[in-house]
Amino acid sequence: MTAERPKVVIVGAGFGGLTAVQSLARVPVDVTIIDRHNYHYFQPLLYQVATAALSPADIAWPIRGILRRQKNTAVLLADVTGIDADARMVHAGSVTIPYDYLVLATGATHSYFGHPEWASVAPGLKQIEDATSIRRKVLLAFEHAELTEDHDEQRRLLTFVVVGGGPTGVEMAGAIAEVAHHALPSEFRRIDPHAARVILIEAGPRLLPAFPEDLSAYARQALERMGVEVRTLARVTSCDETGVDLEETRIDAGTIIWAAGVVASPAAEWLGAERDRAGRVMVGPDLKVPGRPEIFVIGDTAAAADATGKPVPGIAPAAKQMGRYVAEVIASKVEDKTPPGPFRYRHQGDLATIGRKAAVVKLKSIHLTGFIGWLFWGFAHVYFLIGLRNRAVVAFSWLWNYLTYQRGARLIVDSPAAQTMARNEKIRPLPGSVEASHGPGRDQARSDRADWR
Repeated sequence: MTAERPKVVIVGAGFGGLTAVQSLARVPVDVTIIDRHNYHYFQPLLYQVATAALSPADIAWPIRGILRRQKNTAVLLADVTGIDADARMVHAGSVTIPYDYLVLATGATHSYFGHPEWASVAPGLKQIEDATSIRRKVLLAFEHAELTEDHDEQRRLLTFVVVGGGPTGVEMAGAIAEVAHHALPSEFRRIDPHAARVILIEAGPRLLPAFPEDLSAYARQALERMGVEVRTLARVTSCDETGVDLEETRIDAGTIIWAAGVVASPAAEWLGAERDRAGRVMVGPDLKVPGRPEIFVIGDTAAAADATGKPVPGIAPAAKQMGRYVAEVIASKVEDKTPPGPFRYRHQGDLATIGRKAAVVKLKSIHLTGFIGWLFWGFAHVYFLIGLRNRAVVAFSWLWNYLTYQRGARLIVDSPAAQTMARNEKIRPLPGSVEASHGPGRDQARSDRADWR
């Protein structure tokens, strides 16, 4: 890299940050992209990892591999801890990175509406780690139901509650129902996975509130045909390891998944900038932080409005458009060209899949549902994956799942947790089992060997 060239630091390798980096490939700047992970992942398909339809490697790619041919870019694996805006420095632990232009694309995380203690019992779905953790919880629920002789506990373990009726909640509820009703019934002997209850809870009056009412109604009908219990106008007041409390009732459940809200990263705190109720940085029409013309905020981290004053949604296409726009603004400054006008968001449509042969698609005035909507949703998602290999693998996996009803990524990778839960007082060892014959010492030794492997 050439030291005299302007330094652009981009924090976050999600859709917005990665697009900004790639858009600066031919601009005479030195780019540094920082992320706490070494991979970029396709967040819209996280729920498929969480429900064992895909493996993490099918939807994720090493950042260094994606940018290996971009000679003006360096990749740093680090966790940003603060920003000195006056000195134009980014702090990442013991490392300090100077910048001339800074782009913050640090995304969002789960919001529990003032109850952070719920996070331990009701995980959300924002990272690869979240997806694999939820997959483990869902699969272990069936395994532990197979072990227990307590019928009440068995019913609780086979009850899955999804909180939040947006696209993530709808997709998760439908996918869990498919796993229970199609993928697992022939594989268990002491329980009937068909008996599993999947309950989708939404505080508002309807599912998919960002979609037109006819698509929202179709989504509810499709879920109910799949056996999902949909409860609207239902607000969660508390949740714990054994279930959730609503305003007027309680649901005993073995698995709770949170899809009800998001809160932005601490970028606003780093900058001391004005923020909205979700913690997003209030930015100007050019996506700059007021009073800091060298700092841009994009994606879920930014509270931005389009030309009509309508908030820009926190979705992947919006983040990509922001990334390209910011790169254009920086390029105009570096190359002394006329800067672009205010950021204009162009909405490309809304998509959500409900399950096998069921999806909802809104493209301007066009509404698609059912099998046609499901095909469109599938083609669109395969198209936006990175790399021919991932597109082929995902397309083949979906075809195989469709033809066989099977899910090939059903791996429970945390065997120590499984052993611990299996020793729960309500999950008694079956007669003739190893634990019943030899006691906990032999079982613990086997668990230790599993750890070593």
